[in-house]
Amino acid sequence: MSSSAAVPGKPPAASPGNRRLALVGGSLGNLVEWYDWFVYASFAIYFADSFFPGDNPTTKLLNTAGIFAVGFLMRPVGGWILGRAADRHGRKSALTLTVTMMSVAALLIAVAPTYGQAGYFGALVLLLARLLQGLSIGGEYAASATYLTEASARDRRGLGSSFQYVSMTCGQLLGLAILITMQHTLTKDQLESWGWRIPFALGALFAVVVFWLRRRLTETEAFTEESGDRTDSARGTIKALWEYRREAGLVMALTLGGTVAYYTYTTYLTKYLIGSAGMAKSTATLVSFTALTVFALLQPFAGMLSDRIGRRPLLITFAVGCTVGTYPIMTALGSASSYWSALGLSLLALVVVTGYTSINAAVKAELFPTRVRALGVALPYAVANALFGGTAEYVALWFKDSGHEKVFFWYVSGCALVSLVTYVLMPDTRNAALSRAEVEADTGRDPSPARAVR
Repeated sequence: MSSSAAVPGKPPAASPGNRRLALVGGSLGNLVEWYDWFVYASFAIYFADSFFPGDNPTTKLLNTAGIFAVGFLMRPVGGWILGRAADRHGRKSALTLTVTMMSVAALLIAVAPTYGQAGYFGALVLLLARLLQGLSIGGEYAASATYLTEASARDRRGLGSSFQYVSMTCGQLLGLAILITMQHTLTKDQLESWGWRIPFALGALFAVVVFWLRRRLTETEAFTEESGDRTDSARGTIKALWEYRREAGLVMALTLGGTVAYYTYTTYLTKYLIGSAGMAKSTATLVSFTALTVFALLQPFAGMLSDRIGRRPLLITFAVGCTVGTYPIMTALGSASSYWSALGLSLLALVVVTGYTSINAAVKAELFPTRVRALGVALPYAVANALFGGTAEYVALWFKDSGHEKVFFWYVSGCALVSLVTYVLMPDTRNAALSRAEVEADTGRDPSPARAVR
């Protein structure tokens, strides 16, 4: 045993090579997790008929969107269970568990019987799979946000955490790429009868590979330091989180506008272009794919910018742009008649959203001490997502079905306005110390109490 390993709370500093490995490993796992999560929304336009009878296409999409939203209701439960596990047993173990759950859920959807085969039992299987995915993704967000932030160098945490949304978006892009490929190789009837099952089967296979990858990850220095304190029995508990209830409230408020805007311009965008702008399914899918590709490329640059100028300027820019820009952008998208006009408007919206997505993981992780960091990120974020992010598509379709589609645009703006107030009032977290080593570097002394570590 090395001398450094023998001294509790003093693990060796992570080398640049280890940091890069952690970044790659954490990001690839996150990619597959979010591929499995988002592919449901991407392929809903093809499998809605398989589970719900009727002649009204909007009603069928409402039913599938409802199940999509129900999955979000399990995210707070998953955030609590897996956030607690990440704080008590390590970020690595939580990340391994989440991908296992996601693999099982994807396989369930791939083999779910249709309405013609088993009536509404198929829809029940779909619902159960989405609930399991909700549990998984509720823990995945916090575990990956915490892992990527803690594994990054202090002056590059914005950059490191930006890869969470790079990998999230790449997961969605992978699903869209598979969809585009299938649209050009299969007929519409083939896609609707059996083709839609292929991406879910692939998702289960991808998750098995990621399970192996995540087993090889190393634990973060911040958690390794904290795990040496055997006297802190409250670590990762609701009781410990209650001490940081103000920070938990900040996570909910700063998430509100960002999550609604993100799901509006990603998962809902394709359906909006098809249903409201009258665009062909293949063209709308290509618009989403191109816009999301550029969006993913923007994340690291915005993350690096936040490492230089702070987190709040980017958050405030996002909130102002979303508050005043949503109505005109969405109105123009509703009448977009070509690929290029739709793409330009979509890119404009996603550039604005980048101010939130690129750094929100770091901001949330920087608000909490190590002993409750994963739970502090997971639970309030998951609650905000369940109430607002997961329901965004359903709310949009509900307003459309009732003949008041443009009211949804004001709804998105209102959510962004609430977050804007939060961003203006909250402190900038860029220089927060996340480990005992960072606290010692700031103060020149060794911080023994665990709760001294931010």
